[in-house]
Amino acid sequence: MGIVADDNKTRESPEHSSPKRLPLAEEGIMETLLLPFSPRYIVLTICAVVTALLIGIGLADRKIFDIMLVPILIFGALTLLGVRDLLQKSHAVLRNYPISAHIRFLLEEIRPEMRQYFFESEKDGMPFSRDTRAVVYQRAKMELDKRPFGTQEDVYRDGYEWMHHSVAPKTHATEKFRITIGGPDCTKPYSASVFNISAMSFGALSPNAVRALNAGARKGGFAHDTGEGGVSPYHREMGGDIIWEIGSGYFGCRRLDGTFDPEAFARVAGDDQIKMVELKISQGAKPGHGGVLPAAKVSEEISKIRGVAMGEDCISPASHRVFSTPVGMMQFIAEMRRLSGGKPAGFKLCIGHPWEFLAICKAMIETGIYPDFIVVDGNEGGTGAAPLEFMDHLGMPMREGVNFVHNALVGINARDRIKIGASGKIATAFDMARAMAIGADWCNSARGFMFSLGCIQSLSCHTDRCPTGVATQDPTRARALYVPLKIDRVQNYHHATLHSLTELIAAAGLEHPQQLRPIHFSQRTSTTQVQSFAQLYPALRPGELLEGTEDPRFRDAWRMARAETFQPAL
Repeated sequence: MGIVADDNKTRESPEHSSPKRLPLAEEGIMETLLLPFSPRYIVLTICAVVTALLIGIGLADRKIFDIMLVPILIFGALTLLGVRDLLQKSHAVLRNYPISAHIRFLLEEIRPEMRQYFFESEKDGMPFSRDTRAVVYQRAKMELDKRPFGTQEDVYRDGYEWMHHSVAPKTHATEKFRITIGGPDCTKPYSASVFNISAMSFGALSPNAVRALNAGARKGGFAHDTGEGGVSPYHREMGGDIIWEIGSGYFGCRRLDGTFDPEAFARVAGDDQIKMVELKISQGAKPGHGGVLPAAKVSEEISKIRGVAMGEDCISPASHRVFSTPVGMMQFIAEMRRLSGGKPAGFKLCIGHPWEFLAICKAMIETGIYPDFIVVDGNEGGTGAAPLEFMDHLGMPMREGVNFVHNALVGINARDRIKIGASGKIATAFDMARAMAIGADWCNSARGFMFSLGCIQSLSCHTDRCPTGVATQDPTRARALYVPLKIDRVQNYHHATLHSLTELIAAAGLEHPQQLRPIHFSQRTSTTQVQSFAQLYPALRPGELLEGTEDPRFRDAWRMARAETFQPAL
């Protein structure tokens, strides 16, 4: 008890008691008063103090007030900015770090450029590496496109691919590589280059970009796909061959209620400049996703080109209204061919559910209607903006898609009458040769031709602030793209890429890219294992689907596919 008593005395004695704390209200006042001197607010404090001092000195001596005016305005503006940062509620970091936090936003803004210019290696950079972009620029300008001192590729990494060469190479082909598109039901087949401009709409691209691409296509003898935004005056102005793409919005051939207008379609498709008509089912960047152009952006020009009303949202539905079944789709393609006067009619899609494409194949067999061509877009493609999840994780990549479509058509004995185009991150002759070895007859490139126009991959296509005037509707930006010069660069890029393709084909001992097969390519699957494309992409036998395949890639999906619906038979 004595000990406890002594302890209590000790705790209660004044000389051993804890220092008295200030009341909570006074502590809060003190913290508030000290805030201007904390590291977080010191920049604002300095600006405010300097502003006050400069004003005081200027007022004290009127002779130097004019000299002080500029720094007063600078520090005063910074002070007002800091006060605004404190009062705004949108950005917590600005409320905690007035003025100084703007440095963070500035660095964040220029981060892509800093990375591209100073830290990115030749093989880095997405979607296209610096090396790929550079070779397009060089070929477009007809500059030296060779590389010194050996490859920078790690030839022993997983996924490295190469093409086999022959000990008896051929002489370089002198003819331009072309293919004829148009099956037995087509009365106006088209002789197409094996390398063409992929679908990009006016609206996504500037008028000058469309002019340069189309004129380059005319000069080089290849085709220009319009994208689903309609045939604009800028496409017609230059006279280049056009592939007219129509999507679910039916722009350029629609009634005001958004339904398909056959008369309008026939009127546009009958133009001799239009060589083929293409139905867009889906696109690589955002398969299964519709789009809306807000009413505020529907200008008089876009209203006229697309056939939409001004003052209303311009809607591209996710699915088509004119058909809802595989059979209906084939019937509509036949109608497109008839209305166009017998021109090649086909469709473009990114492969999704395998049974849906096989249902289309069954509809071909049931109706006897076959498209003249199919363009397979990959999920790595896309010049337009799309939600991240769609862009990164929806849809089949181009190579798997092309090979799937190729084998499906072989399996129903229809491959000889239907040509296949490949679209998805194609920029070089090797990209083309690889796609053609696994099933493509020709290749389309969008971003490759954008690079030939001067695109620097600033990734600002969706902001209307394209720094090169390619992907913008701002006339002050678009004027930077000088059409006469860019026409030559588009044509040069096409010519030089095909020249490289002829060299690759000749080195393999072949005479035409249509002779390419999977056995001509190999891929490293580990540091010690290599497989040929023939192993990676096994082929179906002609008619195998009709006979009843046991190939696991097709067996279940073929059984689930029905010509009368896109829904699977479970």
